[in-house]
Amino acid sequence: LALGFTHSLLFVLRLLVGLPWYQVLPAILIFYLGSGGWAFLQIFARTIGRDLHAAGVLLQVKMNVRRHLKEKNTIPKIFAETVRRHGDKTALIFEGTGERWTFHQLDEYSNRVANLLLERGFKEGDVVAIFMENRSQYVGLWLGMAKIGVEAALINFNLRLEALVHCVTISNAKAVVFGSELTDAVSEVHSLMGKTVQMFCSGDWDPKRVPQGTECLEPLLDDAPSHLPSRPTCCFTDRLFYIYTSGTTGMPKAAIVVHSRYYRMAALVYYGFRMTPADVLYDCLPLYHSAGNIVGVGQCIIHGMTVVIRKKFSASRFWDDCVKYNCTIVQYIGEICRYLLNQPVRDTEQQHRVRMALGNGLRQSIWEEFMNRFNIPQIAEFYGATECNCSLGNFDNKVGACGFNSQILPFIYPIRLVRVDEESMELIRGPDGVCIPCKPGEPGQLVGRIIQNDPLRRFDGYVNQSATSKKIAHSVFKKGDSAYLSGDVLIMDVNGHMYFKDRTGDTFRWKGENVSTTEVEGTLSRLLEMKDVVVYGVEVPGAEGKAGMAAIADPSHSTDLEKFVKDMEKTLPPYARPVFLRFLPEVDKTGTMFFPFFRGGNIKSKDKYSFSHYSCVGKDSTPAPCLIDSTSWTPAGGAMCSWMRSFTTPYCRGNTNCDD
Repeated sequence: LALGFTHSLLFVLRLLVGLPWYQVLPAILIFYLGSGGWAFLQIFARTIGRDLHAAGVLLQVKMNVRRHLKEKNTIPKIFAETVRRHGDKTALIFEGTGERWTFHQLDEYSNRVANLLLERGFKEGDVVAIFMENRSQYVGLWLGMAKIGVEAALINFNLRLEALVHCVTISNAKAVVFGSELTDAVSEVHSLMGKTVQMFCSGDWDPKRVPQGTECLEPLLDDAPSHLPSRPTCCFTDRLFYIYTSGTTGMPKAAIVVHSRYYRMAALVYYGFRMTPADVLYDCLPLYHSAGNIVGVGQCIIHGMTVVIRKKFSASRFWDDCVKYNCTIVQYIGEICRYLLNQPVRDTEQQHRVRMALGNGLRQSIWEEFMNRFNIPQIAEFYGATECNCSLGNFDNKVGACGFNSQILPFIYPIRLVRVDEESMELIRGPDGVCIPCKPGEPGQLVGRIIQNDPLRRFDGYVNQSATSKKIAHSVFKKGDSAYLSGDVLIMDVNGHMYFKDRTGDTFRWKGENVSTTEVEGTLSRLLEMKDVVVYGVEVPGAEGKAGMAAIADPSHSTDLEKFVKDMEKTLPPYARPVFLRFLPEVDKTGTMFFPFFRGGNIKSKDKYSFSHYSCVGKDSTPAPCLIDSTSWTPAGGAMCSWMRSFTTPYCRGNTNCDD
């Protein structure tokens, strides 16, 4: 057995590194002696199968990427090959209407989009924003734009007012395609977008409601040619579209997604988790995020898989949909799994054909319960941000792990956990100025070495160069190198399995979205006539991520809560609105901008900083806005519940007068 393991390792070294045998053998011996002897052999025996599979996946994806680079391919060109292989097969199913598009139909729709934009004078390098809820047309729109080199800006449909204008503006979009369901949101900011921005509405057309100058998209597409337009001079490393991430400076950042990154993200998941074109994937995640649009829809575009798109996640309809459409893979974020577990038992949760749940954020505490109750053989948990170069995958179904890094072949995938200061989250360096790697069991920030001429290691960054620079550190693995900073703290065990611990910096995650504390603080301060505000995330039992808490300086007790809540509803998306409010005589910010007693986002002393006896939860079993009993003027139960009802229509449990 040991001889077999050794031969396997030698083969991988030869294949990936290209060293001659007479150099590999001494290297193996030295590596063995310097890595713990028998302990290393134990790790070797436990992980060699996993690591060889991962090495094979990396090699296959790397070879494919090199081929696409050499042939100057793009995602539309790869999709053309998919259409050739699977033309009459169902590509997309939209659950909202039951409409099915074959690959030929998706190709034709995207051709019409491309030809329409060409007729309107759009050219390679122009940007068009897409602002709509999930539907099959969403995919056809950005794919059609890509066919002529027009870059799509995929905007979160929860955004309103200033944040919405910001996303359109920083992308330099020359047009906005919006769904009719978002007409009111667009009308509110139309005058701020500039007269040169063209507006197209998709969906139910009401000329009385849309902004002046808006055109109905569907008739224009019906009249556009369906033939393939002339292809641009794009290559595999050119920009495909933009996805927005939370910004620590206050507003969302536009992360650049190039063609090779789209391919890499979709392919690593496909090969890593052993998917096939025969799978049917259920995608209820928003298409403005990489999980829904790349990890999910990418399997359709690149590998010919059928993808079922749902407008929004529904816990009560989830398994019914899976049975109806014969889904074999479902996508999730951690919150979805908990919502499903909170549902009453129904027959369809055992009648489905789902063999894999693909996603991120599934807590270890409910991992096995989720697998066992719904009879799902494999949890395909992964870790990765849109822009990162240090993605992870749990290829061996290890409970609680979001991925791994090989302990016997660490050089194949140059990522690392490095020590950070727990207070400032600054990198800790050794005497040589290089970052100090973490030992097994020691929390650290995940980093990935940047090699710009390697599509698997490059970091494309953001539209804003300053934001890009903040995510890069130097002298991390060795003196003078560059590495991407994930901003996330993970822990690794002796076998290399990685476990997510916490998010650092000025963001926290709630309802599947990253919330920028700086953005929310700025918005609340403006709504409260420039009062001091500190926003941070707090853990809530029974809920994933961290709920937002806002500490507000209001010594005169002058805040009009009813008006404040209505203003928040207009300016902040639901996931960014604070769940808890604490009113104080003053807000004392420390030097590191943390609110005292809540450092790290956890309530440290229940005696001094307890929640009030009002226990409030929303109708989806997540916390609803509550006041903390920190001042003498906290409203009585009935008044507080009346205020909360206007926010998210919660129902309350405990000593309250709520009757929802």
